[in-house]
Amino acid sequence: MDSLTTYITLICMSGIFNVFLSLYVYRNRHQYKAIATIFSVYTGSIAIYCFAAAFGLLATSLESVKLWTVIQYIGLLSSPLLGLLFIMKYVHKTIRTRNVLLLLVIPITSFFLLLTNNSHHLYYRVFEIDPVLGAPYIYHEIGNWYVIQGIFTFCCMFAALLLALSKLKEITDVYRPQLVALVVGQLLPIIAAFCYLVGFAPRGIDPVPMVLWISSAFYVWAITSSRMFSVMPIAKDVIFHHINDCVIVLDASYRLIEFNQASKHMLPQLNKTSFGKNFKELWNTLFDQPTLLSSEWFSHHNEQQITFNQSEDIYQLRVSPVIHSKQTVGYILIFTDVTEQKQLLYKLERQAYYDELTGIYNRRAFFEKAPTELITAQQQSMPYTIILIDIDYFKQVNDTYGHHIGDLVLKNVVSVCKKQMEDQDILFARYGGEEFVVAFQGIASEGEKLANQMRKSVEESACKTKEEEIAVTISCGVASTSKEETLTELLIRADDALYSAKGAGRNRVHIYLQ
Repeated sequence: MDSLTTYITLICMSGIFNVFLSLYVYRNRHQYKAIATIFSVYTGSIAIYCFAAAFGLLATSLESVKLWTVIQYIGLLSSPLLGLLFIMKYVHKTIRTRNVLLLLVIPITSFFLLLTNNSHHLYYRVFEIDPVLGAPYIYHEIGNWYVIQGIFTFCCMFAALLLALSKLKEITDVYRPQLVALVVGQLLPIIAAFCYLVGFAPRGIDPVPMVLWISSAFYVWAITSSRMFSVMPIAKDVIFHHINDCVIVLDASYRLIEFNQASKHMLPQLNKTSFGKNFKELWNTLFDQPTLLSSEWFSHHNEQQITFNQSEDIYQLRVSPVIHSKQTVGYILIFTDVTEQKQLLYKLERQAYYDELTGIYNRRAFFEKAPTELITAQQQSMPYTIILIDIDYFKQVNDTYGHHIGDLVLKNVVSVCKKQMEDQDILFARYGGEEFVVAFQGIASEGEKLANQMRKSVEESACKTKEEEIAVTISCGVASTSKEETLTELLIRADDALYSAKGAGRNRVHIYLQ
């Protein structure tokens, strides 16, 4: 077998491999999703390049060589850019459609100049049958645009190689064979093209299509052995920037070194100029509360709720030290929006512990909080006082004016009573229909004084409606602990005092007397 036959055989092998790859991946595109189409077009363009190069070596005339050269350039001009786009897709790098169209300007221009080369010789200054070797070997001298296209081709291939190499270290072992195949697939054509340009290849022969079968073999091996494309890695930066939480990364000296896309939405003040700055100093511009970031706070896994400047949103801040070789090399701060959860919890708490009509504590809340307060008072040897309040003749108000007016009266009584308790640590709750309870740490005389203040204020503060003013009064029973009594016993005594006040004519305060 002579040298020319060997060259053609190797080139055809490359073409066959790439046809197989293109058809196989396209046929199974449902498994490979978006990357399948671009890989099929990429390997298809290489196949066109290889087969046209093979037929060009079978040509016997200059016209025939030129024809196959034009067909060859259909694949040669498109495959470097397609290879770059394929690698970018694999490593999850995005490029705008507008930029792709701009990049296409050079290969499209090259193809047009090749077709019209005889009129300007910008692509080839000389393109003729080699005077020494004869057909199908070609002797050519490159033109100015050939250099531009060559630079563009090399840049695309080299950029694709660098992208693949950049992911080789950080990728997990299971995906490394795939990436090695991609690296080889980009590296071999670069080496072959370099040998051709510096004159190491046989005269008149382009060695690139002869080595492409090796690259293709690596692709076939990767697809069949490591399930390339059907099981693809997800780039770490894609995960990082698609996390909904705000993630900020600091080095060991608390300097900002990275933040994700969500951080830009939550903290618009963060930008590229923030990199390298001490995050403790940035804190004051980002949040409306003093910095939490002490060295001790950073040294452990901590959580804290904060709000951002001029925002009612609530965020949970979690800090985790990054440990490598038993040394802290940095910190990860994660801000999670918990506003909705907090609002729901607040709403549930309001429903569970607050009276819907008056807004004060309900009976359930009273019986959860009062026992604890009573125990605390007893431990401190302090008296604990209960005031039971009842609105006098409230049933008559409902019967005369209706329940909607009765509700207004209830809210008015609560509002008036609350004003007498301002700036005091007092438990105030709705005990039942028109009954209320007040509890605090103090003696009975203090309870009597407060009860009378509330009684007089209610008597003087009629409930104003659109039609008229409705005046009501209240009766109060006061009881205070004198020994180790339970809350139930104290309430019974306060209720006895209230019953006594109502029996004595209402609109008065009675203290339970033993």
